[in-house]
Amino acid sequence: MTLLPAKFGIYGGQFVPETLMPALIELEEAFVSAQNDAAFQEEFNRLMASFVGRPTPLTYAKRLSEKLGGAQIYLKREDLAHTGAHKINNALGQALLVKRMGKRRIVAETGAGQHGVASATAAALLGLECVVYMGVVDIARQEPNVFRMKLLGAEVQPVTSGTQTLKDAINEAIRDWVTNVRDTHYLLGSALGPHPYPTIVREFQSVIGTEAREQVMMEVGHLPDTVIACVGGGSNAIGIFSGFVKDDGVELIGVEAGGNGIASGKHAARFGDPSKARVGVIHGTRTYVLQDEDGQIAETHSVSAGLDYAAVGPEHAMMRDNERAFYTSATDEEALDAFQTLCHTEGIIPALESSHAVAEVIKRAPTMRKDQVILVNLSGRGDKDLNTVIKEMRI
Repeated sequence: MTLLPAKFGIYGGQFVPETLMPALIELEEAFVSAQNDAAFQEEFNRLMASFVGRPTPLTYAKRLSEKLGGAQIYLKREDLAHTGAHKINNALGQALLVKRMGKRRIVAETGAGQHGVASATAAALLGLECVVYMGVVDIARQEPNVFRMKLLGAEVQPVTSGTQTLKDAINEAIRDWVTNVRDTHYLLGSALGPHPYPTIVREFQSVIGTEAREQVMMEVGHLPDTVIACVGGGSNAIGIFSGFVKDDGVELIGVEAGGNGIASGKHAARFGDPSKARVGVIHGTRTYVLQDEDGQIAETHSVSAGLDYAAVGPEHAMMRDNERAFYTSATDEEALDAFQTLCHTEGIIPALESSHAVAEVIKRAPTMRKDQVILVNLSGRGDKDLNTVIKEMRI
């Protein structure tokens, strides 16, 4: 059996307790075997069509394009996938691997709640026990998704340690996994963590890029000039980037959470703040991590719970170093403005995570020609964020 590459240049790897190594080896072998198993692929593809609702459509943002007066803007509508975001693609794929490995229980982490909902959904579909760890700060700002997880039969475990956000939820999920590794799988939601998770998540999310490439070719007749996606851990971005990474003429742009601005120190821009961003190890992988002067994990801030994380997936770190992808940031204020702009011009309520990508579109499109094309990954819908938006915008 040919196993997967464990690193992305100098990034990635497996920095985990010895007790987890058998589980990681088992997971890698199960994934490689499943990739070569026609029956597994048939079941996965059937569920992606009949349950998730794929392919998700490509929408021409006509009024937004006209308003900005430059490039033509197309939206890859992951917000229309079942559960309201791209997270279900990976959650369903990993849940099928859990069944294949003969395990009965999954643990997951969540920030914005979308991965928690997706994990709970896949567990309910396949008859698995599901426990979701979520920081109490995120529970407060993502209340609708907490109710959805519970309705789907999942146990939501509040996390009160540290910053009480995504980083700490991952810590607790890993602790649970270590304790119950024999019958439990950690259903990691983003393209980070120890090998083989970054590769597995990318492969299950690559459906976004595969579909988008085919759709834009049919709709426009040529590849987009620019592909834009928000980047927290990086799964939605790596998913859509994978469809275009070999096309040198396609510019790939990842948008991080600028929070209150880089100078404020209250942000989650791993590539955008050279005073804090250094290569380090977090949650089992080597990548860029926001650190304080003592090398401790720095506190982060974003209006968007899903982008409020101190590190980025190792493949993004490699792509940034190789200059195959470029990374920028949008502030909370810019994301909220983009949220409202897309609502008003296209009748689409985006997730606050996705609004960061839209904010970059608003900056970039007017500088481009009208015959150029921007493809933006609309990674999720904004129902979950309405309480936050109402509070922030005083609607």
